Amino acid sequence: MAGFLQTQTVREKGEPTLPLINIVFLMLIFFLVTAQMAAPLDPGIELVNTEDDAFVPPPDALVIDAFGQITFRGVASSPDAALTILASEASGALKARILPDRRAPADAVIALAQSLRRGGAEAVFIVTEQAL
Repeated sequence: MAGFLQTQTVREKGEPTLPLINIVFLMLIFFLVTAQMAAPLDPGIELVNTEDDAFVPPPDALVIDAFGQITFRGVASSPDAALTILASEASGALKARILPDRRAPADAVIALAQSLRRGGAEAVFIVTEQAL
């Protein structure tokens, strides 16, 4: 039995495809989830015209319509209630965004901004059209 040569077959390992498939799957799930996080705007809201078709309103913005009504994440809200939610989610300075309807009364937008500042927002941004 010692005369038999023992041969071993060496198999080359192929590229591991399972980890690659897992990464692609996780990326797909990530993009599906992030696309659903932003609540759609009320169809009655008429935003400032923008030439960018890829514009997505920030999900944490307070929307003020043409009648001065305030909504936050699709629900009628007050500045204080929205600030409470934003403060609980903020990891640093509390920033608030206002997304006004183009027909919203200017005094209502200014009053909302002042209310947010008095409520503790360190910065208030008004999301508008970018000038050409």
